[in-house]
Amino acid sequence: MAHLIVPYAATSAHLPGPDHAAPALPPLPGLSRLLALLEPLGRDAGDEYSLSPPHERAWARALGLPSGDGAIPWAAWQAGVTHCACAWFSPCHWQAGMDQVTLQPADGLELSEADSRALLEALRPWAEEDGLTLHFENATRWRAEGEVFADLACASLDRVAHRRVDLWLPDARRQPRARALLRLQSEAQMLFYSHPVNDERAARGLALINGFWISGGGVWDGQAISQPAPELDQRLRQPALRGDLAGWGRAWEQIDQSAIAALLERTQAGEPVQLTLCGERHAQTWASPDRPSGLWSRLAGLLRPARQPDIPLILSQL
Repeated sequence: MAHLIVPYAATSAHLPGPDHAAPALPPLPGLSRLLALLEPLGRDAGDEYSLSPPHERAWARALGLPSGDGAIPWAAWQAGVTHCACAWFSPCHWQAGMDQVTLQPADGLELSEADSRALLEALRPWAEEDGLTLHFENATRWRAEGEVFADLACASLDRVAHRRVDLWLPDARRQPRARALLRLQSEAQMLFYSHPVNDERAARGLALINGFWISGGGVWDGQAISQPAPELDQRLRQPALRGDLAGWGRAWEQIDQSAIAALLERTQAGEPVQLTLCGERHAQTWASPDRPSGLWSRLAGLLRPARQPDIPLILSQL
């Protein structure tokens, strides 16, 4: 069964506030036609303070991965490492303001592979002192291995990107094993600050890479799903995280004309499909209704009175 998951179908920036209405959505005719043919299947209710955002929870369940809050073993699964506790270390810029520190992820900071490797090598001996082994995956993501990640709940990078850091740091009182990691993050800030990589970046007017974020921790047992993996369309992610509502709207139009249109075509051909729309609090899944397949299915769909889904209302409830 084709399953499309759309993260950031609604964002906190898009939701209406107490004194104003939400900005207008672009027309999404494909989504409207598709939802008119599908039925609500299930709702994952949460809040904007969960460590794992709704799209990660939905994706983990579809893949058959553990889906505990802040404990989805993304690093192990994405690296194909089994029976070993891993986590992602994501180099980033910690921007100090008047009364808070915000995090800028490296995927928007022009971090080259060579510079990323140099910073990882500088951090390596400090990590090894804490029993951690570092592996370079790409410029924006390093993999750390160590037993501390086996049962450490940590916030997704998507939760903290372009937001204040203190709300999402592990609580050492509740998770004592996090103390060494918090210390390593502090050491990295001092170590990276005076590193030649950052001297060069400062000369070029680029933000310093002065820290890293820990996420995706856990152990993967190697179990894989037997059905086709869902499609995760990430085009809304960057504009949503940056609060770029114009860009978010343009990305929604692109998805409506491509991924949603493809799912609509399969639905109209009588194929069973699922669609999961995710906001920052909740996720809602729709699926093809149980009905005879083939020609009868298509005729029944044509004869059934058309529903007109209220797309702005649906998205505001995510």
